[in-house]
Amino acid sequence: MNDSFASSTCLAAPAMHTGRRRYSLAVLRSLIAEHRRQTYFRFELKRMARDNPHLIDDIGLTKKEVEAEIAKLPFWQR
Repeated sequence: MNDSFASSTCLAAPAMHTGRRRYSLAVLRSLIAEHRRQTYFRFELKRMARDNPHLIDDIGLTKKEVEAEIAKLPFWQR
């Protein structure tokens, strides 16, 4: 009877939530790739707004939406 109680508490200990997320390497790679895609999109949007502002209407964005996306770039790329 004592052995079953000890084994059940040992099984419960690793399952406790520590508050930290654990990601696999594939998930981390996909997160980094998505961040790079978003940064590239914002950089290209900035270039388009500067060089060909009439094309912004063609992709269906307003000037305020474009400015909001460009503001998400790091300060050294704005």
